[in-house]
Amino acid sequence: MKRAFGLGLLLLVAGGIGGLEFYRYRSALAKPLPNGASVVFEVQPKEPLASVAARLQQQGLIEKAWWLKLLAFQRRSAGKLKAGEYEIEPGTTLEGLWTLFVSGKVKQHKITFVEGWTVGQALAALRAHPAVRFTLEGVPLERLLAELGLPPGHPEGQFFPDTYFFVRGTQDREILRRAWERMQAILATEWARRDPDLPFNTAYEALILASIVEKETGRAEERAQIAGVFVRRLQQNMRLESDPTVIYGMGEKYQGDIRTQDLRADTPYNTYVHAGLPPTPIALPGRAAIHAALHPSLGDALYFVAKGDGSHDFSATFEEHMRKVDRYQRTQ
Repeated sequence: MKRAFGLGLLLLVAGGIGGLEFYRYRSALAKPLPNGASVVFEVQPKEPLASVAARLQQQGLIEKAWWLKLLAFQRRSAGKLKAGEYEIEPGTTLEGLWTLFVSGKVKQHKITFVEGWTVGQALAALRAHPAVRFTLEGVPLERLLAELGLPPGHPEGQFFPDTYFFVRGTQDREILRRAWERMQAILATEWARRDPDLPFNTAYEALILASIVEKETGRAEERAQIAGVFVRRLQQNMRLESDPTVIYGMGEKYQGDIRTQDLRADTPYNTYVHAGLPPTPIALPGRAAIHAALHPSLGDALYFVAKGDGSHDFSATFEEHMRKVDRYQRTQ
């Protein structure tokens, strides 16, 4: 095969036109490709080199398809072409292009799970991402962890909110398993460094409170204060009375407002009705919220009210709290 290719090359160069073509090929090796902007080109799995070269020529990225084939032969790497998406940046040369194709440095896509999202929102983001291969359609939430081959339980709050990078065609399951493993690692680290005398028996209970802190906090600097309020309420056997837990328990019934009847509704997540923590997290908490739940601020505040600017006003007594509620409700 190599001998036949070499003979063909010699015949090509032997003629005047062939020699000119070969000179153009040699000149093209170090010449930037014509793309003036970044171009994404996908090499299909098991795609022949000839097909790749032909498509590059059709798309105007290289002038002659045989240039790439000859270069691969000269580099003795024709069989090392790797499938995947490649981002061809402006200024890339023919030699640089082939180096990219054999490197396997394929384009990385990304998806971000936002702090405070529910697991349902994370799944929706995976479903909508054009580079993710979504395989979990129709899987009920209560079966999600089992489908991922993870320990059984409720999936809410179990996936760490962060940005994850992946290549096109990656399954949703792989990304979720990475997010689950990251959450387990961070939770274990934070749990090992927790303050003493907290009202939690397990790291999972801390995760539940962290999810409430995440949903209640409008400003990052208040996380530990809000966590302190909830920790003291738990220690004093007071109900948490957290609106986000009521909203989570309402599910699709929530339309933007909480009514008095909603605060009285007997759902497992209604912390106005039930004492203690809800049965599961209510969102995906970030590391800062987990840290706050395990290192709450000291103090005597047992109440807080939103001031309308994303911050809260804290009170130690119910009477003081109600005066502030009245003040901020009148001004909002």
